[in-house]
Amino acid sequence: MKEAISSGTILFNQNNGVRRYLLLNYPTGHWDFIKGGIESGENLHETAIRETQEETGITDIEFIDGYEEQIEYFFRINNNDIHKTVFFFLAKTNSINVTLSHEHLNFIWLEYENAVKKLTYDNAINLLKKSELFLQN
Repeated sequence: MKEAISSGTILFNQNNGVRRYLLLNYPTGHWDFIKGGIESGENLHETAIRETQEETGITDIEFIDGYEEQIEYFFRINNNDIHKTVFFFLAKTNSINVTLSHEHLNFIWLEYENAVKKLTYDNAINLLKKSELFLQN
């Protein structure tokens, strides 16, 4: 079985006391957070920054200290079984303008309750719940 490691960002902005999370619509139809594979010589934070810039055009991100979560899942592609681990970091941006990459179909900024409803996979919903709880404490 092939092993894959990725890094991603749970990105939010906050204006006038309202926090909104950025969700991306992937070509397979699901809604999820920013993430992508680690390139040679990168650490997890560098990958999260690069992927955020490539997938959204957003360059002003500030990681929230103390938050790092990981998820694991399995999938199959080209008759190969893959075990994937994705490390997620929570980050704030002042931007709301997104320049979507060719890797995605759409994006949306949503407040917590609506973001929970929009996310497709349980592991993403759990990440969002942990993120919101972390920010409230």
